[in-house]
Amino acid sequence: MSSVPAIAVNDLSVEYPSRGASASCVALRGVSFRVEAGEVLGILGETGSGKSTLAAVLAGQSLPLRASEPGPRISGGDATVLGHSLRKARRRDLAEVTFHVGYLAQDAANTLEPSLTISENVSLPIIERDEHYSRRAAGERAATMLDTVHLPLSVLSKYPYELSAGQRQRVALARALVLGPSVLVADEPTAGIDATVRDAVIDLLGQLKDHVGFSAVLVSHDLSVLRRATTNSLVLHTGRVVGYGPIEEVLAAPEHPFVAGLARALKPPQRRTERRPQHTSTD
Repeated sequence: MSSVPAIAVNDLSVEYPSRGASASCVALRGVSFRVEAGEVLGILGETGSGKSTLAAVLAGQSLPLRASEPGPRISGGDATVLGHSLRKARRRDLAEVTFHVGYLAQDAANTLEPSLTISENVSLPIIERDEHYSRRAAGERAATMLDTVHLPLSVLSKYPYELSAGQRQRVALARALVLGPSVLVADEPTAGIDATVRDAVIDLLGQLKDHVGFSAVLVSHDLSVLRRATTNSLVLHTGRVVGYGPIEEVLAAPEHPFVAGLARALKPPQRRTERRPQHTSTD
């Protein structure tokens, strides 16, 4: 295993600066963890816990390069992705991070270009990087990725509006993987996916850690994703880390009231066993 982690987060604090009448908002407070090469980290927490902000920052998304630009700012500590410090990142550093980090946003299914076919949507990151890239080769790559996320090749020529929400989510996942990233950051990757193919997508996510040097961060409230696809899981509450480790260990021995409540909520309900009434023979 490489001594350099894929992701190293050290005492990271992130805030959204005040805008007009809006006060500043601290999204993350003193967060620290590492994701080694080949490791898949799960992140869970309630709405507003900072998990989507953390995912976007790690993917090099939305970080403003100028003080006048909107977006989350690293106000303390640092996050290093594939050796690139995000607190000190310049434009070329962010370009390098976004090239090697595939990002599936929470609303990714709704961000497909409506005027482009599914093939063109999946291969769009390739064309954006190199407008002279062979369209045929890009289309072949798109077909390979659609097969990877268990979509039939018949959808290649269709448009986003012709697909279900779950199918569009898988198209977005294919797009996030099309450049062959070293790291995948996925925010709710199974959102909207039909139960009939959900297991196959979870298996796909779990198989990612078998690829040499590949790492991932999966934000999910889906316990099946955390159990089957992650190495460790991180629990966030009001922007702070309140649990870390293999998901079953975290839930079995909670060290924070929020995690204890989470464990109770995720515990399957006890099946009631009713005693059968005893019938007396009338013969």
